[in-house]
Amino acid sequence: MSATVLGPASPKARADRRHRWKVLAVGVAANASFAAAFSGLPTTAVFMRAAYDLNNALLGLVLGLLGLGIALSELPWGLLTDRWGDRRVLLLGLGTTALALAMMALVAAPSPGAAPPRGLLAAGMLLVGLLGGSVNGSSGRAVMAWFREGERGLAMSIRQTALPAGGGLGALVLPPLAATHGFAVVFGGLAGLCALATLAAARWLGEPPVEAAAAGDPSMAGSGPLRSTAIWRVATGIGLLCVPQLAVLTFGAIFLHDFAGVGVAVTSGALVVVQVGAGILRVWSGHWTDRRRNRRAYLRGCALASAGLFLSLGLLTATLGPAAWWWSVSLLTFGGVIASAWNGIAFTELASLAGAARAGTALALGNSFAFLTLFLTPLAIPVLLAWSAWPTVWIAAAGSALAASAVFPPQAFPGAVSRDRGARP
Repeated sequence: MSATVLGPASPKARADRRHRWKVLAVGVAANASFAAAFSGLPTTAVFMRAAYDLNNALLGLVLGLLGLGIALSELPWGLLTDRWGDRRVLLLGLGTTALALAMMALVAAPSPGAAPPRGLLAAGMLLVGLLGGSVNGSSGRAVMAWFREGERGLAMSIRQTALPAGGGLGALVLPPLAATHGFAVVFGGLAGLCALATLAAARWLGEPPVEAAAAGDPSMAGSGPLRSTAIWRVATGIGLLCVPQLAVLTFGAIFLHDFAGVGVAVTSGALVVVQVGAGILRVWSGHWTDRRRNRRAYLRGCALASAGLFLSLGLLTATLGPAAWWWSVSLLTFGGVIASAWNGIAFTELASLAGAARAGTALALGNSFAFLTLFLTPLAIPVLLAWSAWPTVWIAAAGSALAASAVFPPQAFPGAVSRDRGARP
């Protein structure tokens, strides 16, 4: 990346400082459009199960393939981002994701009285995941390059807010669309969102005018992100803490419908609250941890709070059953918010450890763990249900969050946050 250092009073420097918010907006749009697919499609689970004639195990497999595709492609996309740059990777990946969703609308959507082969649905979900895995690392690396330490927590949290925002949009819009217009409209609408985000990236996303040479973890001198123990620990903690989050997103609708007996309106409303609440907490936590420089303490706190909430949900459903449906809805919603409020901080920590030039690889590693969880969680839940019942599902989610609190590194590397303390682009 070429670098031109500009004085603080330079008009071009001031213009570039304003432009970085456009870059952040592009990152938000890209992530929101793809999040509407990978977080929104599971909220149509009840209708997908009926439209494609799936049992719970097959439904979990189909939903999990989307996460598997992302998990498998994240690291290659991240390595490619650090080599090619943010712009080319984001345009290529997001544009082809839009094409894949458009193809699903044409050939993998049920028509009245007939459902396509299930293999088409499964292959389409896997392909969307493989292509969409480009979005996270490339957009995150762009944000890292345009913002400095002391601002990155807020900027990355705003970018990560796009995930619950896009998921909330999907939870609000996709189930009614699936119920009234079918999955051709669902897939076609998602394709349109991704296409619009691609056009925005083509218009505003460019290479930064200054070299954002963040210090990174001193232990990585002469090596790469994949050799950093701290980065692997944060990535592992991300994967573990995603279990309760994704249990809510993938099977929360099934739980509320089958166990609590609530309708589509309450189910959609609860999942929208989860996404909106998580988005608000992500923005607040980004600013708060930028000021206090306590990212890892915040991560461990979210993990412990999530463990307590999901343990309470499991014990409540075991003792009171469906009669306590209001408490089930409330605890699931509040637990989902807390279990989704930490993502921006975790990925900021990863990117800061690696440094901006290698942030694509570090962010991709974290996303690989996150979306491997997205693949495994929908597969594991039907197994737990067949073996036991819903309380076991939520207690297992609590155990995973508790394990995450132990895995996150206990303290920061001082050099990783102090070398450009107070710096501004």
